[in-house]
Amino acid sequence: MNKFMGNRMAIALFALPALLLYSVIVFWPVIQTFYRSLFDWDGLSPGVFIAFDNYKELINDDLFWSSLYNGAVFAAVIAVFQIAMGTVLAFGVAESRIKGRKWLRISFFIPVVLSVTVVCQLWMAVYNSEYGLLNKLFELLGLSYRQDWLTDPKLVIFAVAAVNAWQFMGYHFALLFAAVKSIPQPFLEAARIDGASKWKTHLLITIPLMRETYKFCLVFAITGGLNAFAQMYIMTGGGPGTSSYTLTYMMYRSAFRINEYGYGSAAAAVLVIECLLVTLLINRLVARERIIY
Repeated sequence: MNKFMGNRMAIALFALPALLLYSVIVFWPVIQTFYRSLFDWDGLSPGVFIAFDNYKELINDDLFWSSLYNGAVFAAVIAVFQIAMGTVLAFGVAESRIKGRKWLRISFFIPVVLSVTVVCQLWMAVYNSEYGLLNKLFELLGLSYRQDWLTDPKLVIFAVAAVNAWQFMGYHFALLFAAVKSIPQPFLEAARIDGASKWKTHLLITIPLMRETYKFCLVFAITGGLNAFAQMYIMTGGGPGTSSYTLTYMMYRSAFRINEYGYGSAAAAVLVIECLLVTLLINRLVARERIIY
């Protein structure tokens, strides 16, 4: 077996189908997107080559910068909430004294498998300014804090991001819970013998040993936030005005509403570069040394 796995030709032969599939489904469309971004093209007629004019127009477009900002806010909100809450819940469910742990694991993951449309409709009812659960809760608590969550330009991106954060938190919980359970018990027992509290054990042993998992969760959360589209499309339509636009929604608007496919492709190209840069930065800064135990 070792002789076979050391054969480079055999490895290349087995890897070739996967590489071909990846190239057709992922790599080639990305190349096409960058290529089409160099044209003034409506999606139907032959495009006119304009080099980097679409990118120059993007830089001078206020909507582009507000979309970049909204995407960054969206990504930050879901990354902080999903990873922080996933960590707390993973540590809690990993405790042997907690009853109903199996039921808790299932219930935390249920929102992940729900349709995005169903989740968005649910939260639109929660956010409703007249009969929504959130405003009613403030009313029951005797607070006069009532908000039009989806029509306030300053709050809308946070409200929509909270929906994504709630729905996909269970995914991060599952990853972090698996990482917690994979840590060898002798490490934790040694900490207890040395007199370390639960908090110190998690802070000094558990969390550092989970760095690879945190790196993956961080990449998934931030790139997922930058690529967010469905929640804005269903809940706000990019509104009010353009206050909940992200690069994905701007790309959709340019390509499918006003038939500027070249301009939309330029926005898509910037999004691809943005996600690649974020991924490279996280890989550089997080978990530099691989821990083997």
